[in-house]
Amino acid sequence: HYEKHKKIDAILEEQNRRLEKVAALSVDEAKKELLKNLENQAKLEAVQLAKEIKEEAREKAQREAKEIIAQAIENLAYEFTMESTLSTVELPSERYKGMIIGREGRNIRAFEEATGVKVIVDDTPELIVLSGYDPVAREIARLAMEYLIKGKSINVNTIQQMVNRATKEVNRAIQKAADETLRELKIHNVHSKMRQALGRLRYRYSYGQNMLQHSKEVAYLSGAMAAELGFNVNLARRAGLFHDIGKAVSNNSEGSHVTLGLELAEACREHEIVKNAILAHHEEAEPIHPISVLVTAADKISGSRPGARRDTLEAYTKRISKLEEIGNSFEGVSKTYAISAGREIRVIVEPEKISDEQAMVLSSDIASKIRETMEFPGQIKVCVIRQTITSKYTDEFEEKGKNHSRNHR
Repeated sequence: HYEKHKKIDAILEEQNRRLEKVAALSVDEAKKELLKNLENQAKLEAVQLAKEIKEEAREKAQREAKEIIAQAIENLAYEFTMESTLSTVELPSERYKGMIIGREGRNIRAFEEATGVKVIVDDTPELIVLSGYDPVAREIARLAMEYLIKGKSINVNTIQQMVNRATKEVNRAIQKAADETLRELKIHNVHSKMRQALGRLRYRYSYGQNMLQHSKEVAYLSGAMAAELGFNVNLARRAGLFHDIGKAVSNNSEGSHVTLGLELAEACREHEIVKNAILAHHEEAEPIHPISVLVTAADKISGSRPGARRDTLEAYTKRISKLEEIGNSFEGVSKTYAISAGREIRVIVEPEKISDEQAMVLSSDIASKIRETMEFPGQIKVCVIRQTITSKYTDEFEEKGKNHSRNHR
């Protein structure tokens, strides 16, 4: 493109010099022609400058752009709301609903304030629902509610007592889960904050797969492959175990689990390869060591093995259709294909309607619309493809040319 613009500039400059010497034109006509040429020249320069600025900004902000796409909403996909946000508690009888609500709703308000979890009391027989995005807070609420029901005394004072009791019980379970996992994998010298986050993964699920169990699987697989290839087995296990550590804190914080995991690892002074594995398994950084590649491979193996994760056909089809519908809604788009289970869409545009510069803008617009109108796990890559192909047979005495241009976001 640079060479093309350079040639056009040279032609325009030559025209301007000639026009100035052409006596046949009136002064006004010459001025108009000059202004028109200068305007065209300025537009070309502006387009080139805008493209250079955008490319520079994209290089500097690549990680930030990916973070925006993969914010905390990643683990709140609407197809899995039941699994990721709700817990149920069975009641001995219907009269307990009145006790839970309390006079003028005092008990239920006190419980929600103490736990941060919403209590849903409806017409479902002998059952209440606890709703909240934080799985640890939801587990504390579930235990506290069971203690209150068992004690048959529900008031503002006993609510706080049972919530405190449940909190201590869950914290002990978190500590125990972390200690057992680290002992099983023979991983030592782990910061207390990393231990706490690791234990919290016991209550975190993604597509039906428990995140602590997933992390252990990735650790074992990474270690096994590292042993075969002669790399540090202990470091490979460590990187595999902590690759998704950000998911332990992503419910209550802004940013993707990758960003949050990296921040935690840096605060705890984890090994550089561990930090790189956190970024590399979601392609937010290039691998600096083969161990990072092994962790990425192990992550995919654990997540894709039969029975590890679940997704209903209806939910999957709905998500794919919605993505393609969004892509096709933009002017100049010929066809949109959702691939990689909906984690990437490829948008084919009509080259006569969309220029290279417009394709760059289009990828941004589509990504923004997806982020605004859909709830999705992880991040979605938008790839806009502009392709022009012309061909003739030799007996038609015409040249055959082909030009490709692609734009990624």
